[in-house]
Amino acid sequence: MNITNSTPEDITEIFRLYKIASTYQKAIKTVIVWPNFERILVETEISEQRQFKLIINTEIACVWAVTFSDEHIWEKRNIDTAVYIHRIATNPNYRGQNFVGMIVTWAKEYAKVNNKRYVRLDTLGENTKLIKHYDNAGFDFLGLFDLKNTDTLPAHYKEAPVCLFQIDLKG
Repeated sequence: MNITNSTPEDITEIFRLYKIASTYQKAIKTVIVWPNFERILVETEISEQRQFKLIINTEIACVWAVTFSDEHIWEKRNIDTAVYIHRIATNPNYRGQNFVGMIVTWAKEYAKVNNKRYVRLDTLGENTKLIKHYDNAGFDFLGLFDLKNTDTLPAHYKEAPVCLFQIDLKG
């Protein structure tokens, strides 16, 4: 297993994993479904070295993106130094292997190297199964919040309150 930056050659696979994730979300019917993300978003993340992949035997098993600022979601809390994780998508050939736990381990070290205090992520709606999953991975669930301004966020952020999670590396 190896975690490394995604490359432009990975874009087709990244979008394939996003599509699989969206299809899975639609099948559950009780969760907010990811929209079709803009290609420029992923291209920018790759060029800024903020899109990552977990590789198992040369195959992409999981992808995610990070940022160091997320003001439209985290609002006043954005003043804190943090790594924000977005769009974790797992290859169905590797489901059930606790990649969130592996990402948390990686993110804690990534945050320390980049002098950040928190590792944070969000999800939409009151998905109790996912809330429990993130809690089990070491995140503190901060609650459900209505966002004040979703104009610059992907469309699915307009559909439900956001669940905020964080790990305090000094706590």
